[in-house]
Amino acid sequence: MPTVYGVNASPFVRKVRVVLEEKGISYEIEPIVPINVPESFKKLSPLGKIPAYRDGEVVLCDSSVICAYLEKIHPEPALYPADPYEYARALWFEEYADTALVENLVAKVFREKVVAPKLMNRPTDEGVVREALANAIPPLFDYLESQLEGADRIVGNWFSIADIAIASQFVNFFHAGCRVDAKKWPKLAAYVDKILSRPVFEKLIEEERAWGMGS
Repeated sequence: MPTVYGVNASPFVRKVRVVLEEKGISYEIEPIVPINVPESFKKLSPLGKIPAYRDGEVVLCDSSVICAYLEKIHPEPALYPADPYEYARALWFEEYADTALVENLVAKVFREKVVAPKLMNRPTDEGVVREALANAIPPLFDYLESQLEGADRIVGNWFSIADIAIASQFVNFFHAGCRVDAKKWPKLAAYVDKILSRPVFEKLIEEERAWGMGS
């Protein structure tokens, strides 16, 4: 059976798990915290990052690589648009989520408000959080607000890897007790709520709450 190596709180592990669940692929999760990882794990993920994926002789790392592989071997339901331009746009929004959003929603807000006090035994640096919420995050939300095509997708005509990648970052943001201001970003607020109401996301979010993540 395929195995995903990582922890629930990682937006990248979550992204892979959503793809697996949406495609109806059975899998196991092997907990790995990406701190001082054993050398045996680096044989799966040379950079020591999560997630890693193993299915028999197939070993992959990096969430985007794993998701693209899963699309090839289990093409239905399709999570990547068929149209070349929409396909490229979906990859762009996945990259946007995996860089700009994670650097701010997760590395600054979630890390400080959840990881620091619960796992690092230090208080939240409220200055880092305030700076992110006041200055770094609003332009990111402005951009997403301007790009939304509908309440249930950001590109193409159906739910895609772009939506999975973006929403996965917002799960961490919400775990940190933050929300999208619907007065400032009404389309983005509705969109995130819609995507996170999908059964797969609801299932994983409840699982994460059971492990003490968020509220």
